[in-house]
Amino acid sequence: MTDKKHYEVIIIGGSYAGLSAAMALGRALRTVLIIDSGKPCNLQTPHSHNFITQDGETPNAIAKKAKNQVLKYDTVKFYDGLAVSGKKTSKGYLIKTEKDDEFTAKKLIFVTGLKDIMPNINGFTDCWGISILHCPYCHGYEVKNEKTGILANGNFAFHFAQLITNWTKDLTIFTNGKSTLTQEQIDRISNHNIPIIEKEITEIKHDNGYVEQIVFKDNSAFNLKAIYSRPAFEQHCKIPQTLGCELTEQGLIQVDMFQKTTADGIFACGDNASPLRAVSYAVATGNIAASIANNEMTIEEF
Repeated sequence: MTDKKHYEVIIIGGSYAGLSAAMALGRALRTVLIIDSGKPCNLQTPHSHNFITQDGETPNAIAKKAKNQVLKYDTVKFYDGLAVSGKKTSKGYLIKTEKDDEFTAKKLIFVTGLKDIMPNINGFTDCWGISILHCPYCHGYEVKNEKTGILANGNFAFHFAQLITNWTKDLTIFTNGKSTLTQEQIDRISNHNIPIIEKEITEIKHDNGYVEQIVFKDNSAFNLKAIYSRPAFEQHCKIPQTLGCELTEQGLIQVDMFQKTTADGIFACGDNASPLRAVSYAVATGNIAASIANNEMTIEEF
């Protein structure tokens, strides 16, 4: 908690991208406030992978270590709470929290992530991030050569089929209803001996989040160990849109190569602005956003 009201930069979201941005800004002697509600999208993921020096560590442990390091910079403060609104001011922006606290800053960095919209399948949410996976680079090694499913349709299903055959050949596509794959895609999938099952799914049976069976509407079942899926999503935080940040056709915050949004003085990084949902990418984009925000302020002040 903090009683100061004005900062040079407010970072909304205190996970990997946010903490990375805060460290870079703290080292640049900028006054920074991190506002975080403590609900990262990988909350129930047991281990983080493909992030050098932290491979196999728990997401919570990585974030905790990062937060401890970041808060050693005395110009960086942390606010435990949820940002609920924002507005433009003559000198920057004002952010209001659910506790009715208000803070102002010259620049904003949104690292608010995405909200995954779980399909209406019993057990899916319980397994999400544990054995229902979004990324083979993050988790594929741990289920290599296992009996694996792809719960997707159309182009997503085809892309996953191409990608995941490098981790396992024991692969089945579940479209959860009529397939929307093209005939060409079906032919190419068939050439790799990957079955396509179009039956509707009612349940995913599991043991503490680890998949055991897919159960279909006709009461038949299919045994497997892991599933790749890419559920629909929406922006976890709507404040960027109210401040003029445009979204892409995919629903991501539109940014340039420097993580700048379409609204002056506002940056976005991490999952909310990229389909590459990985810890390493979030950290990198947070660092970029911070350096560009700092550079803008130095130019404005000099």
